[in-house]
Amino acid sequence: MTENKDIEFAGKNEIKRFQEAELQKLLVYLSEKSRFYADMFRNNGINISEIKTLEDLRRIPFTTKQDLQLRNNDFLCVDNRQVVDYLTTSGTLGTPVVFALTDKDLDRLALNECLSFGCAGVSPDDTVQLMCTMDKRFMCGLAWYLGLRKLGAGIIRVGSAVPEFQWDTIMRLKPTVLALVPSFVKSLLKYADAHGIDYNNCSVRKIVCMGEAIYQEDGSYSLLAKDILSKWNVELYSSYASTEMSTSFTECKCHKGGHHHPQLLICEIVDENLNPVEPGQYGELVITTLGVEGMPLLRFRTGDITCMYTDKCDCGRNSFRIGPIVGRLNQMIKFKGTALYPPAVFDVLDNVPYVENYFVRLQSDCDGLDHLVVEVGLRDSVTQDSVFKDLKDRFRSKIRVTPEIVFGSVDEINKLNNQPMNRKVVKFADERKCQNKK
Repeated sequence: MTENKDIEFAGKNEIKRFQEAELQKLLVYLSEKSRFYADMFRNNGINISEIKTLEDLRRIPFTTKQDLQLRNNDFLCVDNRQVVDYLTTSGTLGTPVVFALTDKDLDRLALNECLSFGCAGVSPDDTVQLMCTMDKRFMCGLAWYLGLRKLGAGIIRVGSAVPEFQWDTIMRLKPTVLALVPSFVKSLLKYADAHGIDYNNCSVRKIVCMGEAIYQEDGSYSLLAKDILSKWNVELYSSYASTEMSTSFTECKCHKGGHHHPQLLICEIVDENLNPVEPGQYGELVITTLGVEGMPLLRFRTGDITCMYTDKCDCGRNSFRIGPIVGRLNQMIKFKGTALYPPAVFDVLDNVPYVENYFVRLQSDCDGLDHLVVEVGLRDSVTQDSVFKDLKDRFRSKIRVTPEIVFGSVDEINKLNNQPMNRKVVKFADERKCQNKK
């Protein structure tokens, strides 16, 4: 890996030349070390010496999640004795995939998060409370810890503990930054309000959010983010990452998208026909990892829908930025003539004061059309009849269509949300493949 922290501030042509030199190194490495990619090059008649520019990448087939599932071991480029850590994907789009990391891969992971937290203005003067697990073969908690250690910031490893313990730690150790899933902020605020905690006069000044979008497709704050900011005088930063790319995109102080680290990743955005889209247009993110030793990926389709901003950021970085992750390709819903993704439904429900919890099901009707069912658990102070019309109106106002709304037990929905084999809160199930279609 070529560690060049200043490349993000270089001119666009210099960034492109840098990435093309790194790409040629990667192709040689893959052809010599990866059974999967050696087979791909041979079977498709690809001469890697002819792949010299970023545009030439389009001559190489895509790598998919199915490839990783079916030939997982064939992606490994090192001897097992070099593997120091095993991770797995969250399994959002199917069976979880194992990733093997070497010592150099952990160093790369540390550099990535050092750069990313630095983008968000975190410095050695800060103390960061991590509300993300480091166990269960989960990458995020490990990556954050390594990155903050490299950055020199103070670290408080609380993990996914209950709000009471989080607040006790905040009051005792005075962190300036929290790193967590944004929906958990609402649980923190609810607990603080119930127990008289003056959060606007505590030490926390900044929250780095992962795992859930805090922006809408047009770049404005989501309802969840607006609700948090209306109560808590903090600055929110969005960070997007995945296990497959071992890289994150984090906002800077300008809040104009997550910054790309050119020394770690080559990116493309493609449309539904797998052709490149113009800057600012939404499509699927495709990544090629740079500097990964254990299991590098070439033109991997992430399934995440986003866009690319190529204008220079006011912070001085010339590397591009990505916009909000509006959904996953395999989870697009076509409902009553409207195309939408689950996060749009979540954003409505996350900001209804009488909703305690919920679970969204995507099913197919007898004609094979998408059918959306939202199971809602209500707080004790309200009745179903009193809120049904209001809930329908909220959906029409926000996403223009109304799903089927059913009311269920808070306890039963909580079991659906917190499934034993999942590391993340589960809010959505795509049950279309389970339906009997004519």
